[in-house]
Amino acid sequence: MAVSSEYREFAVELFEPVGAVAFRRMFGGAGLFHQGLMFALIINETIYMKVDDINRPDYEAADCAPFTYDTAKGTRGVLSYFALPEAVYDDQTEAVAWARGAIDAAFRSDAAKPPSRRKRKP
Repeated sequence: MAVSSEYREFAVELFEPVGAVAFRRMFGGAGLFHQGLMFALIINETIYMKVDDINRPDYEAADCAPFTYDTAKGTRGVLSYFALPEAVYDDQTEAVAWARGAIDAAFRSDAAKPPSRRKRKP
């Protein structure tokens, strides 16, 4: 299901205080990017934030579900994205705090890649 223009505007506006946020359609949904790195994924009008070992405990404590998908082999795949807590959707200050954590996770993930695989734009 494609992301509606209204939901796109809502998501970009929600995270506006973190700085420039780019929106790109992908995977039947969309990615939200900051400084060339994807920090959020929107699927079926649910926002999933980038996680790693540092910020994952916050999502688990808030009882947030990871983004999963069915693979061609019939198994369930899991990406390093967890749903944004429902209560955060109505509180931009809280949403920005969660976004900063996701952006930090995206930068840590990018830094761990070999230089030839980095996609960040200057």
